[in-house]
Amino acid sequence: MVEDILRELQSRSTSFRSLKADVRFALEDGHAVRVNARETPVAIAREDAGAADPDCTIRISSENLKKLMDGRLNPMLAFTMGKLKVDGSMGIAMKLAQLLDE
Repeated sequence: MVEDILRELQSRSTSFRSLKADVRFALEDGHAVRVNARETPVAIAREDAGAADPDCTIRISSENLKKLMDGRLNPMLAFTMGKLKVDGSMGIAMKLAQLLDE
């Protein structure tokens, strides 16, 4: 599932340029994926041990992240229902939600 998520995020990497932030998806299965839009080109990869702190961490299950990216789960509804938790900048999380919804 993580490989599918990585491929999907990488296919959208150009749309993340406007984010200009570093975001960590902390998945419930213990994996983590980073989207670093501070770099050009945008770097998307599994998180390395000892990586710097991101601007925003989104805690979500792999299944729900896939649903978010497929448009089958509304980000605000997921947040309200506790399926998605945000640590760090809420503004960055909201901007990312718009980019994932496109």
